[in-house]
This record gives sequence, C-alpha cells and structure tokens, in this order.
Amino acid sequence: MKKTVSRIITSVRQFLSEKFHSEDSRLPYFITVIIALVLVVGGINLFIELTETLKTDTLARYDATITDYIISFRNPSLTAFFKFVTDIGDVTGYLIVLVLFVILSWRIIKSWKYVLQSVVVLVLATLSNMALKRFVDRARPGIEHLVTVETLSYPSGHAMGAMAFFGFLIYLISKLRIHRGLRYAIMLLFALLILSIGISRIYLGVHFPSDVAGGFIAGFIWVVFCILIFDVIQIFRRDPEV
Repeated sequence: MKKTVSRIITSVRQFLSEKFHSEDSRLPYFITVIIALVLVVGGINLFIELTETLKTDTLARYDATITDYIISFRNPSLTAFFKFVTDIGDVTGYLIVLVLFVILSWRIIKSWKYVLQSVVVLVLATLSNMALKRFVDRARPGIEHLVTVETLSYPSGHAMGAMAFFGFLIYLISKLRIHRGLRYAIMLLFALLILSIGISRIYLGVHFPSDVAGGFIAGFIWVVFCILIFDVIQIFRRDPEV
C-alpha cells in the first residue's frame, strides 16, 4: 500500500512539474484529484481490512466492550435524544436538510450544482450500502433494540449515509465565501451530527461499533471519490483539450 501511494505521488509530482506552471488555473483541481485518489485507495484498503476481521474474537471483544460502555448511559432523556438524532440520519431527515439546502442555494448561492452533487453522493452511498449489507450478510446485535430495524447490520447505513451526505456538505461549506466563524460553526455542527448519528446506532442497540466504523469509512470513500470526479469534470469544463 505504501509503495503504491509513493509511486502515485512521485508520478504526480513529475507530471505536474512538466505540464503546469504555478499560475495555471487547472493546477488546484489536479492537486485535489490526486489527493482524493490517494485517500480513496487508502480508504478502500482500510475498509477491506476491517471487513476481513468481522468474525475475529478480537473485534468481537472490542465491539462488546464499547457497546456495554455506551448502553450503560441509557436513560429516558438520552434515549429520546438519540432517537431524534437517528431520525435525522433517515430518509425524512435528509429530505428536510435537502429542502433547506435548496432554499439556501436559491437565495444565496444562486446555483443548483451543489444540490445535485449532494443528491448524487447520497444516492451512491445508499445503493452501495444496500449491496454491501447483502454481500457481508452480518446479523444485528443480539441485545435489546430501542428502535425497529429490518435490514442487515454491516456496514451501518445511517453512519455511511451521514458521513457521505453531511461530510460532502462540510466540503461544500468550506468553499463558500461566508463569514469564517459562521463557516466553521456550521462545519463543526455537521461533524458533531455525523458522530452523534453513529453513536446513536450503538446506543439504540441496532449496530455493533464495527458496523458504524465500516459505515464511516465507506461513506468517507464516497465523499472523496465524488470530490475527485466532480473536480475532474471541472478540469474538462475549464479546458476541453486537457
């Protein structure tokens, strides 16, 4: 893996030095593409390694220890909070956020491109999660479930969708020309929401911690991969002869 990444970086450095000057407008897009490609390769490798350890005793012990610790905090107030949070990571929650994003795009950003890109990321994450669940075929935890679930366990669809959708929104917000403090506050809010949705699935008893970790990794892969694709498209739109 390290050798592969090293070869990619060396090749890119040589390519950029030969093809571009520092003031070339396409250079930032190429740099983003290369960084994204390295992260995607690393993320896929990490996801595969985690998936291969699902049936090991070591991972089972970690899952049990972390789960026992989190559910030890169960109380009515916290249960109500995590049920609310987990609903945000469901279809209704995403629809509400998308509606708000559409309004923001219409009134402030004046572009529908980012809305379409966000939908693409979410759809890709959702479809791939369904396929991965069927392929891995891991049963849900055998503890009390505080919410109703019908699908398989690994990777967590809520964790994967939250990382993909809200993670991509964090990327988009980082590019907006708004007040720095407001930008960082929104990005932090989304980051905490992603983390809370993941924890909620463990707290509610419907996922192992490794399910959530796998979902986060897979969702992050989609975020970075889509950034890569969108930047490649931007490169070709800037110069069809690239």
